[in-house]
Amino acid sequence: MIWPMEIAKTVEDVRRAVLTVRANGKRVGLVPTMGALHEGHLSLIRRARIETECVVVSIFVNPAQFGPHEDLARYPRPFDEDSRLCRQESVDLVFAPDVSVVYPAGFASFVAVDGLSDRMEGTFRPGHFRGVATVVLKLFNIVAPDIAYFGQKDAQQAQVIRHMVRDLAMPVKIRVCPTVREPDGLALSSRNAYLSPDERQSALALSRSLFKAKELIESGERDAKSVRHKMRSVLESAPGVVLDYSELVDHVTFEPVREISGSLLAVVAARVGKTRLIDNLPIDVPMKN
Repeated sequence: MIWPMEIAKTVEDVRRAVLTVRANGKRVGLVPTMGALHEGHLSLIRRARIETECVVVSIFVNPAQFGPHEDLARYPRPFDEDSRLCRQESVDLVFAPDVSVVYPAGFASFVAVDGLSDRMEGTFRPGHFRGVATVVLKLFNIVAPDIAYFGQKDAQQAQVIRHMVRDLAMPVKIRVCPTVREPDGLALSSRNAYLSPDERQSALALSRSLFKAKELIESGERDAKSVRHKMRSVLESAPGVVLDYSELVDHVTFEPVREISGSLLAVVAARVGKTRLIDNLPIDVPMKN
């Protein structure tokens, strides 16, 4: 059977389709993406397929979240393959708007989540989270999902969106699903396609540094400075890796932690060759007996 998937290009087409779904008492799940779909995205789609009756995937390379010297122009856009994967995963509706649909002439309204957006990724990519929050809010307004699905790999992005939803009292649940990794630990990312074989090998230092932090903490290390130092040592030993940051942060505020306790995140961002990659690992610190 060929799944009867619809591809919508306009706001009106999406709203018409969703209205029909809601008239039949069905729940709507939204998976926002920039395309170049991989198993990480597909894991979100599968979760949405389980939890909702209508799955909507947005495919939109959002110019507002790219800086002036970032990879907007070369970001992969394999729409035919993305559509095939969506149909394979029984997606009901793909929303693939042109830039002019999302940002019409004279567009001048943006959303800023202050504080959280200025740390870690926000420091190295000024304006990035303003672009993310704006496009996600617009997608929420267009699709009106009951549940929206995001990946743990973009943990700070997910927390920014949670904060926005809470502050603006939006009627949508945010579901954050685990990072999907290659067998050797590399977190799946559309940008991995940029890596040469040697660069891909070097990129493994990101996940290794995170798992090193988890190993140290779970074995009893409570000196945050020592853990940070050992994370950085793993990264600095890999050829071609230029570090932006390597930190232990609070999983809600993304402030660097002074004490290792409770729930935290090990986070890292680095350039491998010309490709910038991020990764993180949740760590629940064992309670003392």
